[in-house]
Amino acid sequence: MVEKGFRKQPPQSQCLIIKNFSSEKNMNTVPHYWRLSIFYLLYFSSVGTLVPYWALYLKALGFNAIAIGELIAIIMATKIIAPNIWGWIGDHTGKHIVLVRICSLLTVICFSGVLLGQSYLWLALIMGVYSFFWNAALPQFEAVTIAHLGTQAHRYSHIRLWGSIGFIITVVLFGWLFEQISITLLPIFLIGLFSSIWLMSLLVPEKATTQHAVSTHSFYQILKQPSVIALFLSCFLIQLSHGPYYIFYSIYLEDYGYPRDLIGQLWALGVIAEIGVFLVMHRLLTHYSLKYLIILSLAITSGRWLLIGYYVESLPILVFAQLLHAASYALYHGVAMQFIRQNFTDRYLGRAQGLYNSLGFGAGTTVGSLISGYTWENIGAQGSYLWASLICGIAILISWQWLEG
Repeated sequence: MVEKGFRKQPPQSQCLIIKNFSSEKNMNTVPHYWRLSIFYLLYFSSVGTLVPYWALYLKALGFNAIAIGELIAIIMATKIIAPNIWGWIGDHTGKHIVLVRICSLLTVICFSGVLLGQSYLWLALIMGVYSFFWNAALPQFEAVTIAHLGTQAHRYSHIRLWGSIGFIITVVLFGWLFEQISITLLPIFLIGLFSSIWLMSLLVPEKATTQHAVSTHSFYQILKQPSVIALFLSCFLIQLSHGPYYIFYSIYLEDYGYPRDLIGQLWALGVIAEIGVFLVMHRLLTHYSLKYLIILSLAITSGRWLLIGYYVESLPILVFAQLLHAASYALYHGVAMQFIRQNFTDRYLGRAQGLYNSLGFGAGTTVGSLISGYTWENIGAQGSYLWASLICGIAILISWQWLEG
């Protein structure tokens, strides 16, 4: 029985497995480890270029806070639909990596349209079309990764951390670069990164999912379980709370006089902390319950938003707040992936990953982006981060009441 968030110590054989997991020799036994890792590195390099600097790019084009919030919300909104459509196709065809290649190529083609115009309506159209494919690629690749790992699914975090490394490289590099050159060149760099993602997807082989456990429940019967509902609802709320951070963090710091290279370094610092959690995630999952870890991540995230909102003039506090990204993303994401793995059999992985991405990173981030655009314009930065903190409090109550595991 799990008490006070702690799990019983695993048997000696399991401890030995965990110990061996940390060795380089053992990591080399993961099929196609480097191909999978490099894809994550490239994909999140594009995220590290887009997320911190796209709002600054739109600001440089003359858009106000509401328009910026709406345009970025369009990118997030396609996550509500795209992962579910492509997840259904992936589960029924078993061709997950083929879908990744198709979506990656169409991402390059569609995003190139930003070079043809800069009006609000044109950018809204391009953001909607390109992101429909871009947001579909990652959930399908997650299914590919889990399929390749097989019984070594606990090693997921050691592959995923390369995505964090890619994010760090680009967010720091472009923070420095945009101090030297115009940020209006951002689309050119993004097209290059999207093209690299597509080329890398050609090198990753397909892997059919294997049914480790036969479930007597349908996909929708599993979704009706209170604990599953609580998890997905908590994922929606924690991503909703990220609205002011994803959309206006860079603008907020720039308005207070922070240079873009320092802003990039602060973004990178958060992801460095994220890597630290990914490295020890397998140990956390062994010693603590999933419910305890989810609640902990939500509580830390709530405090993080208050620190950013009310202490923006203090660089030491901002540094500390960025270190808390280890909980507000890495811890929460790692636990959610483990929860999905425990509750959904291989035949449902594509749809489960799609739903996880669409509800959290899709619906949650979209609603958060829209709300933050209006709150930022009408009640200011502190009010925006305050409601974000309160949203995490609601998620804590839901998790405490209904989440199991």
